[in-house]
Amino acid sequence: MTERKPLTLSADQKKLREQRAQALDRLANPTPPSAADAPRAPRPGPRSGPGPRPGPRTGADGNPRSDRGDKPYRPERGDRPARPERMERDRAEGAAPAARPTPRSSPSAAQRPTPSNVYRAPASDQVPRASRAPAPASAEGTRLNKRMAELGICSRREGDAWIEKGWVTVNGEVATMGMLVQPTDRVEVSEEAKGQQKHLVTILLNKPMGFVSGQAEDGHQPAITLINPRTHWAEDGTRIRFANHQLQGLAPAGRLDIDSVGLLVLTQDGRVARQLIGEDSEMEKEYLVRVTCSTPDGDVATNVQAVFPADRLALLRHGLSLDGEPLKPAQVEWQNPEQLRFVLTQGKKRQIRRMCEQVGLKVVGLKRIRMGKVTLGHLPVGQWRYLAPHERF
Repeated sequence: MTERKPLTLSADQKKLREQRAQALDRLANPTPPSAADAPRAPRPGPRSGPGPRPGPRTGADGNPRSDRGDKPYRPERGDRPARPERMERDRAEGAAPAARPTPRSSPSAAQRPTPSNVYRAPASDQVPRASRAPAPASAEGTRLNKRMAELGICSRREGDAWIEKGWVTVNGEVATMGMLVQPTDRVEVSEEAKGQQKHLVTILLNKPMGFVSGQAEDGHQPAITLINPRTHWAEDGTRIRFANHQLQGLAPAGRLDIDSVGLLVLTQDGRVARQLIGEDSEMEKEYLVRVTCSTPDGDVATNVQAVFPADRLALLRHGLSLDGEPLKPAQVEWQNPEQLRFVLTQGKKRQIRRMCEQVGLKVVGLKRIRMGKVTLGHLPVGQWRYLAPHERF
């Protein structure tokens, strides 16, 4: 039988065995905690309810101690002396009163750094705000295209097109789009612009019933569809040949209701349109109007002049209003016992029909026979002719 050699432990193993034995001994014989190891009492919260305020905590030397470590104790707001008492105390101790802190002020525009992408003029070049006065209204002027229309050179739309092409000069210099001019400025157009105007046409049409003056509406065709070689009046003495480009920009200058007939002017020339239907136009338009009169015994269709009161005829001449605006004076007289002759300088929608309704008349037929100095003449219904070069409205 072999002998067992004694077990030898290393130093680390011996230390580990001693620590394990001490731990087992502490578990078997626990000791009560000492005062140093007792947990601290929680800090009292803010005072609530009535009662005296607790005094400051003191240290071992009897001086007030702060809970913030080594920082000096700061008395509570209620423990501070009033401001006059503090001032008296400082004065008695010879201490100067504490200076009030200066409020921070934002830097001025000159002190603020300027971003790299912003240009700021030098102070010597900057104009004070008070000295920046707006330009007077009279110095602003009128837009060039409007001034050209006022002078009767062309329409505003034509003026914009000519300015864009460089055909307009102001005081000898080429005009720019949207520029403003004064009444004393000299506005001129080039020969190209004048030559273009020579090719613009104005057409006189004897509109039949059932056609609308402008765009098609309610299934009715516009009057411009009647402008073609087949409906060109054979007795037209202008010797102008029809071409399709003459339909471009051709628009009615003054409307006729779908139930009205007679002279309708269609033009490419903005000057003609402004002359006939411009805001400041005083162009006369003459109409023949067949009417009936409402009486207590019924409608009268024959010899209306005999039953229609004279005071109502005077109202037709002046005294009526439409759309809340008084109408301009008109010439109204009997052409025959059943037909009135109107001469107007206005062009409100369905003006004659609405005027007659206000005085007890009903329009059963309306025909325009003149615009300015140009008359319908013998132009057949549904046919058209060119405005002759010598004709003027």
